[in-house]
Amino acid sequence: MAARARWAWAGLMALALMAGCDERPAPSGLDPQSLRDLAPEHEFRGRLNGQAVHLVVSDCVVYLDEADPASGARRWVKVLEPEFYPSLMSCARQSLQAKAPGVEAFVGRQALGAGGCCSSGGRYYSTDGRSWTRR
Repeated sequence: MAARARWAWAGLMALALMAGCDERPAPSGLDPQSLRDLAPEHEFRGRLNGQAVHLVVSDCVVYLDEADPASGARRWVKVLEPEFYPSLMSCARQSLQAKAPGVEAFVGRQALGAGGCCSSGGRYYSTDGRSWTRR
């Protein structure tokens, strides 16, 4: 009987652990609320490679405003974010700046409790708003 109870207990524990393993929903993109009171250095509107481009940086993530291929509706797509760092992080510095013939983004996350900037992120450059290279 004790062995049967242990197996039942182990099964219940496994079920409880697996209950939290659902896939996370896909991020919906940039929250429209964060577009209010946007600082000038957090937004880029201009032409890159002859195309009109609108970029926004929010919480150290750069988003591109583009048309959904299926519906044609406008949506915000994540195009750049700092690499993973194994600690609790906060966005310490972020900016977008025109640097002909492209745009430069600075995103810097800082580990909580650490001084200075930045545990992850850095300076990136793009000529199309989609492909970014670290500088």
